[in-house]
Amino acid sequence: MKIALIDSGIGLLAATAAVRRLRPDADLVLSFDPEGMPWGPRTPEGITERAMAVAEAAAAHRPDALIIGCNTATVNSLSALRARLEPGIPVIGTVPAIKPAAAGGGPVAIWATPATTGSAYQRGLIEDFAGGVPVTEVPCWGLAEAVEHADQAAVDAAVTAAAELTPDDVTTVVLGCTHYELLAERIRAAVQRPGAAPLVLHGSAGAVAAQALRRIGAQPAPGAPATGTVTVLLNGREGELPEAALGYAEARLLRTVSPAASQ
Repeated sequence: MKIALIDSGIGLLAATAAVRRLRPDADLVLSFDPEGMPWGPRTPEGITERAMAVAEAAAAHRPDALIIGCNTATVNSLSALRARLEPGIPVIGTVPAIKPAAAGGGPVAIWATPATTGSAYQRGLIEDFAGGVPVTEVPCWGLAEAVEHADQAAVDAAVTAAAELTPDDVTTVVLGCTHYELLAERIRAAVQRPGAAPLVLHGSAGAVAAQALRRIGAQPAPGAPATGTVTVLLNGREGELPEAALGYAEARLLRTVSPAASQ
């Protein structure tokens, strides 16, 4: 079994780790776009062009499924990627976990990039899945960039600023950018109010990984031997994980970096 994941940067690590936990025997292909990152400020057409390039580089390794490990790329490029790659390669997008978060009754805060906060896309998800639940959209200025470069001072400043914009009565936080899932416990610590019930965080990685397995008819096997390989593609060229990635536990799960087996 081989699963590919794409993103401009290391936000895909959350879903990668989730796949690794469910299927330690799965070969992984991680396709990055260091020459084109970040994707957020680009036009929808520009995002799709960049996402298509890294997806096609991953598709050349003949994966059984491809995960878009980025909310922004999913919003702008999912339809185009599916049109290009399916039915041969199922394509799974990443959507903020607003529906399960709202099911808890709220109040809910959605931490997202400034470009996503207030967007028609996010507002549509709120209208569709969070009717009657108080929702606060929190723009996280500079947080994804700080995570990408493992700039701890910038991470602390961005998390603190976002926490100050989060109402005190919030019981649930949606991590609306895949980069933020790499900081889950730091975000929890920043938002948790003294004496309040434990804060609930909702990311997308686990659901995305499970959906990828369902699309290819595979079952989770977390006890399988850890035999899966990892291939890293940097704009289509085989390389190594960015050094900044190794500061995160999700990257340290990926102990073997080797070429994917040709089929």
